[in-house]
Amino acid sequence: MKISDFLSPANVVLDMRAGDKTQLLRQLSAQAAAELGLDPEQVMAQILKREELGSTGVGDGVALPHARLAGLKTPFGLLARLRRSIEFDAVDDQPVDIVFLLLLPQSARGDHLNALARVARSLRNTETRERIRRAAESNAAFQAIQ
Repeated sequence: MKISDFLSPANVVLDMRAGDKTQLLRQLSAQAAAELGLDPEQVMAQILKREELGSTGVGDGVALPHARLAGLKTPFGLLARLRRSIEFDAVDDQPVDIVFLLLLPQSARGDHLNALARVARSLRNTETRERIRRAAESNAAFQAIQ
């Protein structure tokens, strides 16, 4: 499974503004819900449920909030580059400025589960992160991550 199988250029947001982690997750949940025709509160509840297990701030300024959702048939991704870094309780205690929200079907199969690993592997690459940070337009950030 390729990142372009669950992320489109239309779902890349540059210079998103968020005051804190909760506000950011609410904005991302609302945007994903609107795109998928889901209840934003349901999406947010599942994202927060996952965050309670431990922060999805993976380090190097990156967060990978994710959740499984009933009614979702295929994985869905949303990439956001923040205008200003925010505290995210990341494993390296550094603020986050690149966030990839990933929603998976409730009964995710192996290839669906590989979606998260694929995104994590891509964003672990220093050059990929820097290309996203320098991107002047959504399409450039989309090209960088895939």
